[in-house]
Amino acid sequence: MKLRGIRIAVSGKGGAGKTTLAAALIRAYAVTHRRVYAVDADPDASLAPALGISPEESSAIRPVVELKERIQDVMGGEGGFFSLNPRLAEILSDFCTHIGNILFIRMGGIKKAGGNCYCRENAFLNAVLTALLLEQDEVVVMDMPAGIEHLSRGTARGVDILLVVVEPNPRSVHTGQLVEKLAQDIDVPRVAVVGNKIASVEDAVAIETAFPGRVLGLLSFDHASYKGEGDPGPGFLARVAQIKESLDKGRAAT
Repeated sequence: MKLRGIRIAVSGKGGAGKTTLAAALIRAYAVTHRRVYAVDADPDASLAPALGISPEESSAIRPVVELKERIQDVMGGEGGFFSLNPRLAEILSDFCTHIGNILFIRMGGIKKAGGNCYCRENAFLNAVLTALLLEQDEVVVMDMPAGIEHLSRGTARGVDILLVVVEPNPRSVHTGQLVEKLAQDIDVPRVAVVGNKIASVEDAVAIETAFPGRVLGLLSFDHASYKGEGDPGPGFLARVAQIKESLDKGRAAT
């Protein structure tokens, strides 16, 4: 049976562990799917090291937004006149760093259009996201910027599911609830919560109570990944595998 593609955006408050979850999901899908696009849409750009890309390699990866000449070639037009919807699926590999069957893309900062700013680059970035989110029959995992502002621009529009990573504390829960509401406003088909850094039964209950019926999984505190000292432990990865299984089942049911 052919495996279906899925497009996942991972969001949450800064420090909640969204990049760790995104990287673990990317690696899990790389085992079962032919190709996985790993998209670092967070200006903090921490997904590359989480995927095992060395600091030297990571520093050499240019964000898509900086590829000025390629942007000019693809967008065409002169001055303020250019195509807003170029079809980029066939050239996406030009912007990818290959890690086996994982194709890593660093998006770079998306700036608001207007006046003499980054209108062309902004349109190009959105076109790249559209190609990934709407034209590829593969797996796409996007590590989104922290917080909620990116959702107000609709950059998560077109994904199959938005995973909101939440810690068991009031500020993180509040941010998670705001992300949920905004995701509903831009018609994300499915929104689910993953509780992270769960250290007790009370922590688990707090997350389940704040997001009744919407918690896809709970992850315990993983010291190594939190400190940036290594990959998550086997217990953490086993729970991520269960989250992946739930995502796949939900996708098959749609």
